[in-house]
Amino acid sequence: MGPHHHGWWILLHLTLFVFWLGGDLGVFYSSRFVIDPRRTPPARATALAIMSGLDLGPKICLVLFLPSGVTLMALDPHGAKAFGITLFPWWFVIPTWLFAAAWLTLAIVAHRTHGRIASVYRADLIIRFAVITAMTVAGLHTLVAHDPFGVTTNPRWLGGKILLYTAAIAAGLGIRITLRPFGPAFGRLQTEGSNPEVEHILRRSVNGCLPYVWIIWGGVLAAAALGVFKPGANL
Repeated sequence: MGPHHHGWWILLHLTLFVFWLGGDLGVFYSSRFVIDPRRTPPARATALAIMSGLDLGPKICLVLFLPSGVTLMALDPHGAKAFGITLFPWWFVIPTWLFAAAWLTLAIVAHRTHGRIASVYRADLIIRFAVITAMTVAGLHTLVAHDPFGVTTNPRWLGGKILLYTAAIAAGLGIRITLRPFGPAFGRLQTEGSNPEVEHILRRSVNGCLPYVWIIWGGVLAAAALGVFKPGANL
């Protein structure tokens, strides 16, 4: 593929970045209405539906970041000799997209069913832990090795970007764990109405996710900066 095709892949990667952060901002804003005790339970249920719908966008972007990033590394004109032939030939890029398609299907089904299909939810978790493990190893090696994977262009920026992406996936898992009490408490809100115990659980669950949200936002922004500026690279 020529530079023209490379540009379209860069545009895709940037679009995923924009929708990830933009969708997350919408999720954050609507969550404030979900935990607002001044709103009626039906109004809060509507806010929750909006929040859930918006949350699907960042989940899609997170998954597609992996194959789009691999494709960019395969097409990089400065790293073609190292990446395009040795590490990321077409027979590696295509299976990466197929893997991402399977992962994306699981993620969407798990989201729309709210994790009620145990086998789908478990498979999605297994994939996320596997990706976290593999990407952590690859990121650390790229960051600390003299010529990681035989690459001589000093791609430590790429190691940092990989680790930041990994941190975003891990933070997402942290959000899942923190939100576990939310569903039962919100169900009580709809059936029993508001009371101090329910409101406390809802606030603690949603606000407990904020540190993970900051990690995701900061990590995605920092990863974008590394991808644009490539500090230290010998290109």
